[in-house]
Amino acid sequence: MHIWVDADACPVVIKEVLFKTALRREVRLTLVANTHLAVPASPLIDTLRVGNGFNEADDEIARLAEAGDLVVTADIPLADRIVDKGATGLNPRGELYTPDNVKGLLRMRNLMEELRSAGMAPGGPPPIGPRHKQDFTNQLDKFLTRSEKLS
Repeated sequence: MHIWVDADACPVVIKEVLFKTALRREVRLTLVANTHLAVPASPLIDTLRVGNGFNEADDEIARLAEAGDLVVTADIPLADRIVDKGATGLNPRGELYTPDNVKGLLRMRNLMEELRSAGMAPGGPPPIGPRHKQDFTNQLDKFLTRSEKLS
């Protein structure tokens, strides 16, 4: 089991939770981004730098993620791709992307994008707050506990 992070847009507070969890639970963690990232020195935590092209980090994560892995991303199209491969997605706000919900979330995302581009809907979600951090931490812990039981 491996945790992949779509790190370019991942909030710092969520990265900190992931660093602590990777070390405590001894899980491999890779942050994928198109910029340099500072991460704790550990054989469990690494970074993968990709080019600056559109969706390069998403494409690399989709290529590397395997069934049973966890991908941390707010990008619903990426979540759809990795769920199709048997991985699970986790939004920084604590929402899991699964085969049961990702297609509906993708349809809703596409609809909202159309409404925003037509000026008929406000911008994106509010900033990450303490409640989101707690929800994320809880879902991460549940996922890892389930994964350990399956091993």
